[in-house]
Amino acid sequence: MRDKFKNLPLRSGVGIVVLNKDNEVFVAKRIDNPNNFWQMPQGGVDQGEDFLTAAYRELEEETSIKNVKLIDELDGFITYYLPDHLLGIIWKGRYKGQKQKWFVMKFLGKDSEINIKTENPEFLDWKWAKLDQITKLVVDFKLNVYQEVQKKVKNILVNRS
Repeated sequence: MRDKFKNLPLRSGVGIVVLNKDNEVFVAKRIDNPNNFWQMPQGGVDQGEDFLTAAYRELEEETSIKNVKLIDELDGFITYYLPDHLLGIIWKGRYKGQKQKWFVMKFLGKDSEINIKTENPEFLDWKWAKLDQITKLVVDFKLNVYQEVQKKVKNILVNRS
């Protein structure tokens, strides 16, 4: 099955690590995944849009969060590939995975400002999680992404303290 999709491109995307005052990470449970998997806000980059603009847009579209301060942009890109059962289905079958640019942002608002019941909701629930927990919450095909993000964010937090 994978051979059929091997020539598909990777989707250009962004991911956002939103940290609260206690450096806990915003995670949310997807509507389209009935299992107990949580993820950080992430999404595609529109044509002509730069990565940081896409990150702010995706964050607001998915969570209504606007009140953030950029802490850092993670070096390089992190890629994941869709598992066979999702190839040809996700993103209307146009991509085999996603190559993401990740940003770390500090949430400056109050939890009451967070609203996942957006115009096109993607999440059922949200919570703050310890940075060490994010790799235990994520769907397995994104595990490598969350491991790398976790390591890089830990380094940023250590170097900032």
